[in-house]
Amino acid sequence: MRRLLEKADFFEMTPYIRELNELVSAKERYLSQVDKKGQRYLAAQALLPQVTPSSCDFASDWVRIGEPGDLSQEQNHQLQQVLEGLCPWRKGPFEVFGNRIDSEWVSSHKWARVSPHLEPLAGKRVLDIGSSNGYYLFRMLDQQPRLALGVEPYLTFYFQYLLLQHYARQPNLHCLPVKFEELPVMHSFFDTVFSMGVLYHRRSPLDTIVSMRQVLKKGGQMVLETLVIEGEGDMALCPDRRYAKMNNVYFLPTVACLTHWLQRSGFEDVRCVNVGPTTSSEQRKTEWIQTESLSDFLDPADTSRTIEGYPAPVRAILVARAK
Repeated sequence: MRRLLEKADFFEMTPYIRELNELVSAKERYLSQVDKKGQRYLAAQALLPQVTPSSCDFASDWVRIGEPGDLSQEQNHQLQQVLEGLCPWRKGPFEVFGNRIDSEWVSSHKWARVSPHLEPLAGKRVLDIGSSNGYYLFRMLDQQPRLALGVEPYLTFYFQYLLLQHYARQPNLHCLPVKFEELPVMHSFFDTVFSMGVLYHRRSPLDTIVSMRQVLKKGGQMVLETLVIEGEGDMALCPDRRYAKMNNVYFLPTVACLTHWLQRSGFEDVRCVNVGPTTSSEQRKTEWIQTESLSDFLDPADTSRTIEGYPAPVRAILVARAK
């Protein structure tokens, strides 16, 4: 993991190189010496066949790396074992040397909703907070950002990214296995910050939004996607214990409330560009997950409610400009 950081000068990040090196080195030591899951994933990564993809496609809904003919039958069998060992694949879809990974989330749907509202990413520095396996980072590459950096602390998703980037080898693409809060505060460094599917997991959402504002340069774009509740007032739902079987969901605001959160945290020109329910066409069980999915989180007698009786998941996308 440290080698990934050393290969990237991260352009004008010089003031942060020492802190980032220390952070990533500590993570590397922990994963290789203490964390059992990390040790297992590192061992699996070492089994990946060494091959160069003949082509890649980051512009299509299915992110494609390589062609089936790039691998021998034995190499493909090795790759399949590693891919299956990294389940569950939540974000996607991907096609890796002909192996089609039909992920739980059809993330191309969200990207189609977000992408028309993005400021141009060409030559820009972009941060994706909670980047999972990097599906959205890969989709950004078609616009040729100067830097596309993800942060993803959940090891399964991070090692999925490592596998994909092991073959894609995109020099302007990077991800760190850390929480956003663990990064040094990179004041006014990024042109665009993405936070998609993260804010409702934060105990203090306003503090999180302020922290995201700090790393954005003046005039930079915030792209925020999160769970909301329907309604016109300045309200937020704080679930009792669980929401859709998740025990780490803390606040679901109305769009009006979320807009005011952004405005009070240093953003202007706040626009809600999409609101809609999560449906089974976008989140569902596939062979690439072994856990429950959307249909298990809803009341079977009334799918407009969660299993706990709350309104079923509705997601909003807001864009804003840093003051």
